[in-house]
Amino acid sequence: MAFPLIDPERLMDRHAAMAAVGATGRGGVDRQALSAEDIAARALLIGWAQARGFACSADTVGNLFVRRAGRDPAAAAVLTGSHLDSQPTGGNYDGVFGVLAGLELMETLEDRGIATRRPVELVSWTNEEGARFQPATMGSAVFAGAMPLAEALRAVDRDGIALADALEAMWAALPDLVRHCPVAAIHAYVEAHIEQGPVLEQAEAVIGVVTGIQGLRALAVETFGAEGHAGTVPMAGRRDAFVAAVDLVAAIREACRDPEDVLRMTIGQFRVVPGSPNTIPAHVRFTVDLRHPDDGRLAATGDRILEACRRYRGPCRVEARELLFSHPVDFDAAIRERIARHAEARGYRHRALRSGATHDAKFMAGLCPTGMIFVPCRGGLSHSEAEEASAAHLAAGAQVLSDTVIELAGHD
Repeated sequence: MAFPLIDPERLMDRHAAMAAVGATGRGGVDRQALSAEDIAARALLIGWAQARGFACSADTVGNLFVRRAGRDPAAAAVLTGSHLDSQPTGGNYDGVFGVLAGLELMETLEDRGIATRRPVELVSWTNEEGARFQPATMGSAVFAGAMPLAEALRAVDRDGIALADALEAMWAALPDLVRHCPVAAIHAYVEAHIEQGPVLEQAEAVIGVVTGIQGLRALAVETFGAEGHAGTVPMAGRRDAFVAAVDLVAAIREACRDPEDVLRMTIGQFRVVPGSPNTIPAHVRFTVDLRHPDDGRLAATGDRILEACRRYRGPCRVEARELLFSHPVDFDAAIRERIARHAEARGYRHRALRSGATHDAKFMAGLCPTGMIFVPCRGGLSHSEAEEASAAHLAAGAQVLSDTVIELAGHD
């Protein structure tokens, strides 16, 4: 039996509808994890899924599952998906493409009346972006056992709202959503995503066969000083938490020097308290995001930063801690072969590449055979309201995802 064709027009219609949820008016979305906008996006997905008769549920950290039953109820499921949450100035394809491509393949099976031996399950992971709650990829980390649920529930956003409270708001808004703990038996996981880099576009390739993901180490650094009047406290006697933080940032940059320019270091969040223009800052918190494909280099760099914070001898107290250490992973060779084979069968030019961005697939790789499919994004631009991907490339990625998942699930 030939693998069925997806419906590209329906796929793009779903993207247009989802892009309206949390739209910023500047071409992108602000749909941060478990915000009202993210919950509305979940409700929209649930509505589409239930209209096709698919079962919807969520687990203890809010990961949303959509299930299409297989012929063998005891068989381990094939999972696919990504995330619906976004950066504060996010684009319309990061994460959501993988979710909607997964829904499209399930709807295609339903349209054609194709029964798979294994269940096919779509997942939208909670807080993949890490923009509202830290660290990133929290939902998949809890699901995979890499992060304790209690630790995730204690995470707070900049307004002091805990993840546990945000989850209660989700349950209140979606009262009919079934609560469950999904079974651990998973046959395979395949995630589709825009590349978020320029490699595929520059190579004029349509499909990226992702070989793995480089490592990520996330740290939080805090400096504690004392408030005072900006016009009256002498400079020599100040305990300025911002000045201490700036000194530490300089030390961190020095610790991250890399002549090969492989290491990536980003200070993506910097909060100053009380944040008044005429008050000496008493508290600063900032995050450090480190990326490297070599586990040893990643560990050593993070350790140098933590040691620099411990050695700080200024007038302010410093605390530094690790939020997440996500080790580099390689994806399953057999799934990579399947993705490449289906791309060739459809006539799509493809190439292998490693992901510089982290994804939920990284944690899934420790549970089951895992793979990722990339499609190009224009200019390699992502985490931006200007993020763009062509309808033809999105359809191609969704088609290869559909073919791969259907083969893994077993069909007549």
